[in-house]
Amino acid sequence: MKPENESKGNDLDDLIDTLLKHFDEKDAAREESLRLSRIVIRLSSTAIRAVHRRERSEAERLLREAREHLSAIKDLLATHQDVRYSGFVDDAEQEFVEASALFSLIFEGRMPTHEDLDVDPVSYLGGLGDLTGELRRSILEFIRNGRPEDGEVLLEIMEEIYHMLMRFDYPEAIMRGLRRKTDLARSMIERTRGDITNALQIQALERHLSLLEDKLKGSYSDL
Repeated sequence: MKPENESKGNDLDDLIDTLLKHFDEKDAAREESLRLSRIVIRLSSTAIRAVHRRERSEAERLLREAREHLSAIKDLLATHQDVRYSGFVDDAEQEFVEASALFSLIFEGRMPTHEDLDVDPVSYLGGLGDLTGELRRSILEFIRNGRPEDGEVLLEIMEEIYHMLMRFDYPEAIMRGLRRKTDLARSMIERTRGDITNALQIQALERHLSLLEDKLKGSYSDL
């Protein structure tokens, strides 16, 4: 018969081994998920550039790979939800949402849902907040190309996203940074509206001056 103290020692060793195994698995899942999250962010960022260049097939390929990696992360962290909500997975999902929504708006004329993208609802909203920055970038490109009127449609989408985000007025612990992104979206909308207004006014002035020049040329030719 084993001494009582030895039996308790064996039980403690077994408990330690069980806990060590648990945390070894958690740490391994975290490290692999972190690696995959960085890949998702890189793929999504590259997909955004491809969308701006109107490279549809390349953007589709990149987004497909990013979705596969997000699915792998979800499997890895299925039993480690504390790691899942530690922050880095949110960052990856938001970047994926931003890229996917931009792709859908530019090439398909629609806005995907969080269910379409299979992401957390808060990450979805955060990604839409980030999307306003990419829409502003597209609008500025229209302005540089002398087509400010084409940017008005995208400005309307920016405003719709902002008003949508404003409705989710819940505590920070639930929304995880959404209020800050909503405030940034409002600021970008105000600047973008001003940019479009100025560009349209300059365009109208240039047309007016051109007409005036044509009239003056006609007057001189009659002399």
